[in-house]
Amino acid sequence: MVLAVSACTTAPPRNPDNICDIFREKSGWYKDAKAAAKKWNSPIPVMMSIMHQESRFVANAKPPRKFWLGFIPAGRVSDAYGYPQAKDATWRWYKDKSGNWGADRDDFEDAIDFIGWYNNVSYRLNGISPSDTYSLYLAYHEGHGGFKRRTFSNKPWLQRVASKVTARSQTYQGQLAICEKDLDRGGWFFGIF
Repeated sequence: MVLAVSACTTAPPRNPDNICDIFREKSGWYKDAKAAAKKWNSPIPVMMSIMHQESRFVANAKPPRKFWLGFIPAGRVSDAYGYPQAKDATWRWYKDKSGNWGADRDDFEDAIDFIGWYNNVSYRLNGISPSDTYSLYLAYHEGHGGFKRRTFSNKPWLQRVASKVTARSQTYQGQLAICEKDLDRGGWFFGIF
């Protein structure tokens, strides 16, 4: 996904390819991700790999602008916004069903909770295993109805993206296995020795 990004109030992690570095740099993100994982039965590496794909961890990420006649700004390609690139209607649905009425798409805690919730809905509606990153990403991108109709089957580019998200989730899982105990202890000495 190509994103147009304006100045951010919260800079993205310096090393988005390493989940241990992300959680070490961003105070509170591990706690938020762990809470969402527990609440929605969605593994941290799966949620984080989806967020990486959608926004590269840019808090106020937006889709690219459309241009009329090639140069006159004509709005955005979609109303997706924030860390999860959730559209307005989907975000309202999340707030209504989760009870998280004050949620903001540019707040990491709310965004990771949304991704966990969405993955949980994908499990309940479509029977997608919580660890099936490939199918979860396709449902995330196409919507639950689109996933049921297999709208992704004629989109080889999207299947390649889902494979990339799956590979990143596997990488994140391996990295998290190395640092998770330190993160659970609070990480005071994480990375020093």
